[in-house]
Amino acid sequence: MVRYDKLWMTMREKGITKYRLTQEYHFSKALIHKLMHNQIVSLYTIDRLCNILDCNVEDVVTHYKDDNI
Repeated sequence: MVRYDKLWMTMREKGITKYRLTQEYHFSKALIHKLMHNQIVSLYTIDRLCNILDCNVEDVVTHYKDDNI
């Protein structure tokens, strides 16, 4: 399982809002919804977020071991 809780903290620290992601960086509202609900997004999206926020992957996403394997 992945969670994007750190994304919202990093965005707050960097002064980037969800609105700015949609308007300035052309993220769709559906993609923002996926992130808000910890759904799977592409590595391309994670890469874009890291570039926009000037941060590392671990500042955006946290992996938790899934017992369903």
